[in-house]
Amino acid sequence: MLRAALNTALTAALTVCCVNIVTAQTYPNRAVRMLIPFTVGSAADVIARAMEPALRERLGQPLVIDNRGGAGGNIAAELTAKSPPDGYTTFMGTIGTQAINYSLYSKLNYHPLNSFTMIARVGDSPNVLVLNPTVPAKSVKELIALAKSRPGVLNYGTSGAGTSVHLSAELFNSMAGVKTVHVPFKGASEALTALISGQTDIQFASVSSAIPMIKAGRLRGLGVTSPTRIASMPDVPTIAEAALPGYAAVAWYGIVGPAGIPAPIVATLSKAALDTLAQQDVKNRLAASGVDTNPGTPEEFRKLIEAEIPKWAAVVKASGAKVD
Repeated sequence: MLRAALNTALTAALTVCCVNIVTAQTYPNRAVRMLIPFTVGSAADVIARAMEPALRERLGQPLVIDNRGGAGGNIAAELTAKSPPDGYTTFMGTIGTQAINYSLYSKLNYHPLNSFTMIARVGDSPNVLVLNPTVPAKSVKELIALAKSRPGVLNYGTSGAGTSVHLSAELFNSMAGVKTVHVPFKGASEALTALISGQTDIQFASVSSAIPMIKAGRLRGLGVTSPTRIASMPDVPTIAEAALPGYAAVAWYGIVGPAGIPAPIVATLSKAALDTLAQQDVKNRLAASGVDTNPGTPEEFRKLIEAEIPKWAAVVKASGAKVD
């Protein structure tokens, strides 16, 4: 009986091994889907579309960009986590879905590490503090003074609770000692439209979405959330230098898939992503949108997430932010 059980176990293991080898040898033989946790025009969307042509060329198959916004990115994250681990469903993970939401949401139907296979770190992107031009503040210091004189009156829009823009604002409120009201929207485009139309006053927007509006004079840029100024907006100071020393909140992005993707397929996807990020034209497109390429292996991306989860847990706790 023992010999029979061992033979059965060995046969099963060999079968799985053979299936994985055959799958890896034929992968990919159809389109690969990349889920985006926010709407068209969001930073994650812009990054994916900048990478798409080169990724398609390297994989030899179409790359389908699938925007599934909502719930701070959790809808797309959960959908990815529950997809078959065959390499045909990938996900543009963000600082929100892979770090912040774990502490911000009381209930998640996925784990930021255990539910996913890490494929590649992509890059980093600061946010920028922007105002509707009717708000009477032309610097970060003036905005803080205005908010202190009108506690609970000024509001800020975001692309959803738990996003990097949400926590950027909460960190700002905490460090500045002010109270502004959170107004979540379904996605970045909706939040930006509300700001431009005057429905909201303030936003910590992704640089990629804010740059065109600032250049057109439809928004006023006060400060970037990175520790240093960025090349795409050299005249805009950092919030740290403008008013709040030590302030920094930089969003990061990386590609993941469902847990359990066979190692050879992970290697194929990771190489395609890292080769894509090494292309100068891709770097230029991302830089123009305020994204600095910062490629990393699956192991390096995992280490980043492991470090960021407790870091943002402390920020969430200090801010008092919580989503049920």
